[in-house]
Amino acid sequence: MGKAETDIKLEGRIDSSNAPLWEERLLNAVNDIPGDEDVVLDASSLQYISSAGLRVLLKLKKGRSSKITVKEVSPEVYDIFSTTGFDELLDVKKKMREISVEGCECIGEGFYGKVYRIDADTIVKVYATEDAIPMIENEKKMAKLAFLKGIPTAISYDIVKVGDGYGSVFELLNAKNLNDVIIEKEADPEEIEATVKQYVDFMKSIHEIELDPGSVPDAKNVFLNYLEALKDTLGNELYESLKNLIEKMPGDHHVVHGDIQMKNIMITDDELMLIDMDTLSAGDPVFEMAGPYATYQIFPEDEPENTMRFLGIKGDTAKLIWDKIFEYYFEDKKADPEIIMDKIRVAAYIRFLFIIIVSDLKNGELGSLRIRHSKEHLSELVKKVASLNTRE
Repeated sequence: MGKAETDIKLEGRIDSSNAPLWEERLLNAVNDIPGDEDVVLDASSLQYISSAGLRVLLKLKKGRSSKITVKEVSPEVYDIFSTTGFDELLDVKKKMREISVEGCECIGEGFYGKVYRIDADTIVKVYATEDAIPMIENEKKMAKLAFLKGIPTAISYDIVKVGDGYGSVFELLNAKNLNDVIIEKEADPEEIEATVKQYVDFMKSIHEIELDPGSVPDAKNVFLNYLEALKDTLGNELYESLKNLIEKMPGDHHVVHGDIQMKNIMITDDELMLIDMDTLSAGDPVFEMAGPYATYQIFPEDEPENTMRFLGIKGDTAKLIWDKIFEYYFEDKKADPEIIMDKIRVAAYIRFLFIIIVSDLKNGELGSLRIRHSKEHLSELVKKVASLNTRE
């Protein structure tokens, strides 16, 4: 059971002329509230707060063990909190500007939402989930970490309200995603292959980067969490076999984007850039390649029209894309390609089955078919695959 919240309104200007009155008012307001209950200060009508006003909030904080949140803070007042460092003492939430995407071009769609172009300079990713705010904040954190490590990425500079949901705003000048490039070139297989080569070279450059231990989730643990959610679906024997394969993976601190399909790679002035950094982790490339394999091979397995509906490309084009991804990425490997492919398929079917089970995709005849086929594939693959390590 969560802690109760009490909202207290902050209004007008709080400065040296009225700070004692505000101190009395706030202390009286929280006097009868248990010390472990969270307090929320509504700053939607607060025009200004001086250092004297901030000292009042500091006294309020010192008298409580619970969290104090200041919400709906205007940009001007937020700058005061940020400049003085009070955003580190209190949970300060900036008031979000509201925008509309009505009439805007949808340039991408993923599992958690859609991406719209607001104007020539900016795009907004609108999340279709109740957990939008923590997801956006996590993505900003991961994007900043990635950027400082030299990974080309866009960092969100604003969180906005979009209808009943929330969005993250990025500056991407005249950018489009690689999937759109594929659609434009679909009539020319050689052009498609050239785009895939550019895509794979970019992936390789990303995967060469090592992250500090513990700075991002371990991809092994991400997939172990997938398995935990699938335990009842898989049955104990298959679950344990797959768990053993993942747990045996050696430690690896190389970058794994986690959803590196072409819709999440933007191109501007012939430069590639990653978006959707909330899935960032570290590990073996097998955990990365699971995403493209699921996108281009598994989703259309029982629904051939899926690639046209979701990606806007034909099934034959999707197959060509995966074949070339695999060929270019592992062209220097001496290991048997079939062995590497089976390793990827294990990770890909785990990822795919997780997406199906935790979403509405599990419903209906198609959902049942996908679940059954995924289990059948995994049951066969665990008999052939001794390790998921693609760096061997």
